[in-house]
Amino acid sequence: MRLKKIVVVCALLIGVYLLGTFVYLSMEPALRDYCPVTVPGKAPLILNDPADPQHTFKTINDASCLNETRVYDIVAVKTIDDIKQALARAREKKLSVSIAAVRHSMGGQAFFDDALVLDMRSFNRIISLDQENNVLTVESGATWHQIQLFLHEQHLSVKAMQSTDIFSVGGSLSVNAHGMDHTVGSIASTVRSFTIMLADGTVRTVSRQRQPDLFNAVIGGYGLFGVVLEVALEVTPNVMYKRDAVFVTTPEFPAFADQVVKEHTYGLFYAHLSTSPFSFFQDLVIYGYRQLEHEGAFEPLSTVSFVGLRRFLINLSKRRRYAQVFKWLAEKYIDPLIDQRRENNILSRNQVMHDSVEYLENVLIDETDILHEYFIPRRHFVACIKHMGALLKKSSIPVLNASVRMVYKEDNLLNYAPEDMFALVLYLNQKVTVAALHEMETLTRDLIDVVLQFDGTFFLPYQLYFTKEQLRKAYPMIDDFFALKRYYDPDLLFMNNFYAQYAR
Repeated sequence: MRLKKIVVVCALLIGVYLLGTFVYLSMEPALRDYCPVTVPGKAPLILNDPADPQHTFKTINDASCLNETRVYDIVAVKTIDDIKQALARAREKKLSVSIAAVRHSMGGQAFFDDALVLDMRSFNRIISLDQENNVLTVESGATWHQIQLFLHEQHLSVKAMQSTDIFSVGGSLSVNAHGMDHTVGSIASTVRSFTIMLADGTVRTVSRQRQPDLFNAVIGGYGLFGVVLEVALEVTPNVMYKRDAVFVTTPEFPAFADQVVKEHTYGLFYAHLSTSPFSFFQDLVIYGYRQLEHEGAFEPLSTVSFVGLRRFLINLSKRRRYAQVFKWLAEKYIDPLIDQRRENNILSRNQVMHDSVEYLENVLIDETDILHEYFIPRRHFVACIKHMGALLKKSSIPVLNASVRMVYKEDNLLNYAPEDMFALVLYLNQKVTVAALHEMETLTRDLIDVVLQFDGTFFLPYQLYFTKEQLRKAYPMIDDFFALKRYYDPDLLFMNNFYAQYAR
């Protein structure tokens, strides 16, 4: 009897522990930008202003939760007049100006110490739709989520955007984002024109034909040239797709991707590398969306299902390697069976890209999720992935996801794709300790060194761990970029941490 009681008590304790773990790992934060993170060694920010007792500084952070910064004020922009007044106020008080919206950059690219920050999220009107030419004009704070809901009713869809819909149009322009539609390329290819307010307060209409230097600098220019006001975007008809899942080894992937391009097999296309420790970076699952004939209305857009369970599995993967094994087995064997048994693999174009990633939000204390992105020439993909995989496998930093997309040669000034490339997006988890922060810095630089050896580049919206030498090797035009910034903004009114760290 005594042994039986001990077994029952132990079982109850294990059950309580497992239930508590599930609740904690699946819990939704009260606020989307919740940051339960204390960066070690960082002194508390002093918000009192000794120069003006009536003024109190504010704080701002980004999606990494690692860059809390003191700013002079945050202006909620709703109209163009709000922007004019904010720039006049900044000039009068000799303040820098930073431009922010969703703030999913991870190195302070959207703000600067003691700057006046323009919060563009409420500057988000949908202005007009030219249905004859399929051109949508919006204010720069509009999000893709908002745009999708509008276009879906018109049987239209976004041409180029990130794979999730939470980002603003202005933010997407500032990094020259790309996504799942491998036939289109980056967002730059879909921009007909935009208006921008420069540092002197003038407003210009800019297109690839009119002022190509400014067009190519602002797109992928990280908000350093002015405030983008309105953007005219090409849109495309909404269509129905059937999703295919194909499994290949990493050496087989480039040839498969070439075949997809030549034969126009898929309208949308991306891949996930295996993050299971038993096949790490050796295999891929390719998701291809094959267009179907469709007439009539489209089903209303729906949200992602099983958010709590998805959040739990992602957070479990941060703690247990076996969760990555299960994730890969599920992608390889369970998902295809589910797709065969029901029609959840038949989706509209808008539905495929209608993902607000609520399942990535969590309440985990003193850890954060970090994105990396690398651009690898297609001819070097297999060799480069082998070296990167070896580095990542040695690291203690969990790789939660590794996706691969196709990008094409770009011609904007700060160009991440000087030739056709594969984009590798890493979703990593990081503890916020001195040792973990140092390990992430070292890993980032080591991964960049590998990519540079294979004539690749890296994406600039993330942590500013890369050296000036690495920046110049990946972006040999960087000095021209900084010089053009100073030409259009000689007093350096528009400022962010990226420019301060690498140009000054």
